[in-house]
Amino acid sequence: MNKPVEIKIGGFGGQGVILAGMIIGKAASIYDNKYATLIQSFGPEARGSACSAQLIISPQKILYPYVTQPEILMVMSQEACAKFSPELANNGLLLIEEELVKAQNLKPDIKLFGIPATRFAEELGKRLVLNIVMVGFFAAITNLVSADAFRKAVADSVPKGTEKLNLQAFEKGYNYGLSLNPVAKTA
Repeated sequence: MNKPVEIKIGGFGGQGVILAGMIIGKAASIYDNKYATLIQSFGPEARGSACSAQLIISPQKILYPYVTQPEILMVMSQEACAKFSPELANNGLLLIEEELVKAQNLKPDIKLFGIPATRFAEELGKRLVLNIVMVGFFAAITNLVSADAFRKAVADSVPKGTEKLNLQAFEKGYNYGLSLNPVAKTA
């Protein structure tokens, strides 16, 4: 990475959208020697309404913390996809929870990757780790931050006593992403 990358994560309250953004930012800034900003947005309700996290990851200091046109969009709800996909930059990357989101009416140059993250989370015994499966998927597909930095950020960010489960969720998403993006295996 030689320039700032704008990222938006969307879903609904209760899916862990903000935590996913915090982990990505922490992995970049604390464990991978990059700079990161995070801005979060919620609907008026706490759970079930639209929410988003906007990040910028950069090799140099970030002068303007707001995402203007995300190059990467990761969505976990149909509403978030419909609302945010028009903002995606040309040649942007769209990562979706493929069982909850059907990407439609995309610009023809958008690169689309999907993962059955909810099913993977349920297979691990906790649907709540859907967001961590998505973070693993994000790590493998984007290759912006080292996998070890992500592992440290996950372990440091989740509630005490859940580190093992969350790291398993990360690995599930990461390995699935590697199967779709073999270039990332060098990270």
